[in-house]
Amino acid sequence: MRVNPANPVIVQGDGKVLLETQHPEFDRARDFLARFAELESSPDLLHTYRISPLSLWNAASSGMTRDEIVDTLRGLSKFDVPAEVLRHIEDTIGRFGLVQLHPHPEDPRQFLRVTFATAYVEKLIRKTDVGRDLLQQDGRRHFKLAIGMRGMFKQRMLLESWPVQDLAGFHDGDPLPLKLRTTLKSNGKAFEPRDYQQEAVKRWFMEGHPAGGHGVVVLPCGAGKTIVALTAMTTVEQHTLVLCNNETAVHQWVRECLDKTTITESQIGVYTGKTKQIRPITVATYQVLTWRRSKDADYEHMHLFRDHNWGLLVYDEVHLLPAPVFGATAELQGCRRLGLTATLIREDGREGDVFSLVGPKRYDLPWQLLEKRGFVAEAQCYEIRVPFSRKSRDRYERSQNNEKFRMASENPAKLGVIEELVKRHKDDNVLIIGTYLSQLKQLSRELDAPLLTGSTPHREREQLYKDFRTGKIKCLIVSKVANFAIDLPDANVAIQVSGSFGSRQEEAQRLGRILRPKDAPATFYTVVTADSKEQEFAMKRQLFLTEQGYRYFIEEHAAAK
Repeated sequence: MRVNPANPVIVQGDGKVLLETQHPEFDRARDFLARFAELESSPDLLHTYRISPLSLWNAASSGMTRDEIVDTLRGLSKFDVPAEVLRHIEDTIGRFGLVQLHPHPEDPRQFLRVTFATAYVEKLIRKTDVGRDLLQQDGRRHFKLAIGMRGMFKQRMLLESWPVQDLAGFHDGDPLPLKLRTTLKSNGKAFEPRDYQQEAVKRWFMEGHPAGGHGVVVLPCGAGKTIVALTAMTTVEQHTLVLCNNETAVHQWVRECLDKTTITESQIGVYTGKTKQIRPITVATYQVLTWRRSKDADYEHMHLFRDHNWGLLVYDEVHLLPAPVFGATAELQGCRRLGLTATLIREDGREGDVFSLVGPKRYDLPWQLLEKRGFVAEAQCYEIRVPFSRKSRDRYERSQNNEKFRMASENPAKLGVIEELVKRHKDDNVLIIGTYLSQLKQLSRELDAPLLTGSTPHREREQLYKDFRTGKIKCLIVSKVANFAIDLPDANVAIQVSGSFGSRQEEAQRLGRILRPKDAPATFYTVVTADSKEQEFAMKRQLFLTEQGYRYFIEEHAAAK
């Protein structure tokens, strides 16, 4: 057995990989593991990754090979990589591409051709339920698939552990001559996408390759995912539907399009609860698409997908894609698709549907590389643990389990800590972010700071953003609307007072509010109640910080009376 105790990694027989955080090779090993394994836990000294089929298939689709994974893993491991793990990697990666979709040579408008790497693979697939249900004999030697079943076939095949490589290509949407500006319309400054943004689009589009034009780009918050999408739009030059999470994001997308591309105001429309415009570039919310009058009624606005000849669909925050939109996406597999996200982790476990229906991961860049080049701010992350008072602790212990998380989140003892932090950062631009409105309203009164919630009128909301950007307001309290698309580039301190259980998505979005590069250092605080349900969930949320390469510090506050 080969033994190299100086290395940072131990690979276990169950597919888990342990990484020493204090090792000099930690950064390199972490960035390597993140490309083909999922982070499961991140205590201070030892991080645990899990090699999963989906993580390996994403790695394969982005260009990683079996030899690259195995050779580098061996070079980082203290001991021999277990034979069963090597077999798992080889067998799993080897499945990618064994089943392929191609344009049908004779009837491309009605069918796709399905090909198999070997006769044995064909035999196995034909025995599956999906094979029996969807595959049709095509002459003596071939099989075909009805073109409308393209998404469902890929979705169901993945559940059978057969990742389909889609080489069927895409139809063209209505043309839209569109270029990136070389100077920004807003201020006349020179503009050019960064090299990694251009590389992300290059890997997504894969010019001349039938697999190009669909997939997901993963970039840290603050790294300019919108510019990636704009570059993709000018590469495709066809009518584009952009889907994002809320109305604030819609208006931000419109501003970015007008500022950085040659699109005119008459060519861009918004499709929200208030406004229904369909134009060459249309920006819509997920909420309006999934609205219906009752639980049993149809989704009244899903026709937006079908009633226009789109050439590109952009899914902003693809990790938040609502379940009904997956259904529409399954029907639109002939349209180019670009997903944007800071993390592929979904709270509902539907990462496989993103892989099948939007596309595999095409590009992923570690946060640390961007920080070193000054493209995202260097951030310090702190978890501040605040005990209950004795009276509050007694009430907490007597409460039902389903009440404990909220009680801990709204711990009154947090107020003093937050006041201390605001004073400490009186010269900084501070966002206080929370989930529970009663808590945020109390903070607004005590700190004499404005509160922005989902019910804040759009005009008032825009005025608050403007006052914060110009320095008229130094502290702004925001509800869950801060999770998405708040354009406050000068914010450099975020204080999270309550959150949504163990949501890594939410942690990603809230941290992203302060990651735009600026002169002032970025600091992210999470204030949690010590020895409580909230602290347990905070450990799950910290997985995102660790995935992105951040190290966080823990501060303990003295017990209140």
